[in-house]
Amino acid sequence: MGGQTSKIGKCCWNSLHTTAPAPLDVGNQENGEVTRDVLCFREFTLEELKMATSGFAMENVVSDDGQTAPNVVYKGKLENHTKIAVKRFSRMAWPDPRQFLEEAASVGQLRSKRMATLLGCCCEGCHRLLVAEFMPNETLAKHLFHWETQPMRWEMRLRVVLYLSEALEYCSNKGHTPYHDLNAYRVLFDQECNPRLSSFGLMKNSQHGKSYTTNLAFASPEFIPTGRITAESVIYSFGTLLLDLLTGKHIPPSHALDLIRDGNLQTLTDSCLEGQISYSDGTELVRLASLCLQYEAHERPNIKSLVTALISLQKDTEIPSHVLMGVPQSGNLVSPPSPFGEACSRTDLTAMFEILDIIGYKDDEDLSFLWTDQMQEAVNSKRKGDIAFTRKDFSKAIEFYTQFLDLGIISATVFVRRSLSHLMMNMAKEALDDAMKAQGISPLWYVALYLQSAALAALGMLTESQIALTEGSTLEARNISASTQN
Repeated sequence: MGGQTSKIGKCCWNSLHTTAPAPLDVGNQENGEVTRDVLCFREFTLEELKMATSGFAMENVVSDDGQTAPNVVYKGKLENHTKIAVKRFSRMAWPDPRQFLEEAASVGQLRSKRMATLLGCCCEGCHRLLVAEFMPNETLAKHLFHWETQPMRWEMRLRVVLYLSEALEYCSNKGHTPYHDLNAYRVLFDQECNPRLSSFGLMKNSQHGKSYTTNLAFASPEFIPTGRITAESVIYSFGTLLLDLLTGKHIPPSHALDLIRDGNLQTLTDSCLEGQISYSDGTELVRLASLCLQYEAHERPNIKSLVTALISLQKDTEIPSHVLMGVPQSGNLVSPPSPFGEACSRTDLTAMFEILDIIGYKDDEDLSFLWTDQMQEAVNSKRKGDIAFTRKDFSKAIEFYTQFLDLGIISATVFVRRSLSHLMMNMAKEALDDAMKAQGISPLWYVALYLQSAALAALGMLTESQIALTEGSTLEARNISASTQN
């Protein structure tokens, strides 16, 4: 816009509006609205955002948000150390700078703990950028379709759909129909791993409220001839998300509805949920998805009724989201200082093995006399166990380490190695028992606590797992501090 660019500062307009927007209501609010102070929406300069993103460097491009270039999202940090996400549009997406600024300001007035807050925008020359809170724990698509260490638990999937429905209800109450293509890339996870609706997707296209989705197989029937997103078509998209969370895959609604009509619910349900989901929960979610995917828009439920139905399905509501997701919370929990602690927090067994193999027997140096003077059978058993462990023959490692320990020789490291071997063999209870014995022998050796955390996570005891991880992290940090002072 050059010299015509109006500056938004302290939530007011200079030239595009004669009156300031209504002040943000952040008092005692319901339905997911924030009850904390929030940053005011403002206009950023292009130079500020260049500095925040290191010149829009490629290494600052965050995970795919379902969009194609040039609609790219970057992570960045402002001068006050606030972490931000910056979405860059092409000028063709918003040729009218006035419309871009007005729409951004409208979205910027939305303040809910169920949404990633839009902090501001930038409109200089041909540049069109949005600035939002940075969500550090990636997208629902990442955790649902491309998970690496563990699939999303059923309890967390139910929480995701509830929080998302509350975000949509909040938008509806504010008279703001989401004009985005609602999908798993639009759901982000904050620092505590609570799911939030992306504010970027709330920006309607400049083509008179139209939105153009790239895959019509997932669009509502009424969208195809008109290209318009309505409240009812958003409910249809919400139904596709319900299917995503149930199936663990992004399958066309028409195919899912065929499976539902045939009563083939077992085929439809994500195999990773085996043993976690009850028949009643599964059928209720299928029922809600089917209602959302009705061909006739007027037959779909309203968002308020969906929120009510989803509240009744919630499980383990007292467990924090970061625990259900298996992600340490940097706010209240001590982050593991060592690579081994970090690997245990992710239950990354491969990394845990590689690190333990290098650690060796440092905690058992005082037992070297026993190993050299004890009977030859014990020495051979330990040596064979170490060879099997290094070769990743964990069944043999368990056998030989057991022979060594049965001779009455006490070694925290052997218990730790046998513990990890048990984990590798999907024997979580045995792994936990060995890790606790290792801690009893060496109370100050944090590795044993980290292994307890991994074993507890494998047993589904996520709260206890996080407690053990925190205790291990605290102990390790103290050891590091003591060694530094000495």
